[in-house]
Amino acid sequence: MHKNRLREIRESFLMSKAELARKAGVSPITIDRIEKGMDCRMETKRKILFALGYQLSDKDKVFHS
Repeated sequence: MHKNRLREIRESFLMSKAELARKAGVSPITIDRIEKGMDCRMETKRKILFALGYQLSDKDKVFHS
C-alpha cells in the first residue's frame, strides 16, 4: 500500500468522492480504494490528476512513488 495525498487534496477542493470519480471517469469505489492507499494503474492516476487540474509532472504532489 502506498501513502498518497488524494483525500487531502480532494477535500481542499471541497469535492466529494463521487464528483471526483465522475470528473475522472472512474468509479467512486476506485477513488475510495486509492485514498485508502491501494495502488492503481498509471492511466487511472493520469485521469485523477487531470480531473483535479494537475499536470502529469505534478504526480508526486498527489501520489508518492
